[in-house]
Amino acid sequence: MGDLLGHRRPSPGAALRALLAGPEPLLAPGAYDGLSARLVEQAGFDAVYMTGFGTTASLIGRPDVGLLTGSEMVDNARRIVSAVDVPVIADADTGYGNAINVLRTVQLFEQAGVAGLQLEDQVAPKKCGHMSGKAVISTAEMVGKLEAAVAARRDPDLVVIARTDAVAVSGIEDAVARGRAYAEAGADVLFVEAPTSEDDIARVAGELAGVAPLVFNWAEGGRTPPLPLSRIAELGFSLVIYPIGTLLAATAGMRALLATLKADGVPPLAGLPAFDEFTDLVGLPEVQQLEQRFRG
Repeated sequence: MGDLLGHRRPSPGAALRALLAGPEPLLAPGAYDGLSARLVEQAGFDAVYMTGFGTTASLIGRPDVGLLTGSEMVDNARRIVSAVDVPVIADADTGYGNAINVLRTVQLFEQAGVAGLQLEDQVAPKKCGHMSGKAVISTAEMVGKLEAAVAARRDPDLVVIARTDAVAVSGIEDAVARGRAYAEAGADVLFVEAPTSEDDIARVAGELAGVAPLVFNWAEGGRTPPLPLSRIAELGFSLVIYPIGTLLAATAGMRALLATLKADGVPPLAGLPAFDEFTDLVGLPEVQQLEQRFRG
């Protein structure tokens, strides 16, 4: 977990690249705040995915339809990065403007300490990739934005992930063509969002796995069929994200507790972490050690 002294760490991008080059797909559950990120790390996962869907829901209680600003997303990324020691991949939506805006977006996310960031080719304001009514910008405009992203990074190891939402708009053939163009523009990893059949997933993998590492979005309840991890690995995907499982689980847990509290006037404590267990989880022992060290 991230320490309060913030000791200098090696390039997070280099760490992420090493994980992506491993023999098995890298699994990155979604986190929407520092606590959920800590839980992902403590569960033994090697990377955290900062979900834009979950960030929007947790910060303002609204759907993922482009309501958050770039600065709000960067602030959340900074908090998540500071909470953990594993690499963090951040959703940077559309880059919050044109190619010039992307320059600053990349620099701000890099300053926040992320290992990689995802840029998508939707028209702003964007929508969650598994919602209807999406629209995409031209391939040429997205290529310019990706070239800007690559030029903007200070650390050449920062991982730029290019996502296309073209499957739902113009079909799988255009999505694959965009993937090739985005790799040529300098994207390190390709993310074809929301294919709706295993055949389309296999086509994406068959045509693009040799071009760049690929993302599989195991979107809980989304439009993409939930393939077993063994099949995802067989197809050649390098990164599997599980964006909203933590958010949905937290929502279910809070609903159940609040319903019982409303009905009985007493919160159900069975199954909940004890107070001391929770304070240990969020780092109280470290604070106590630092208090002793800097007592004066």
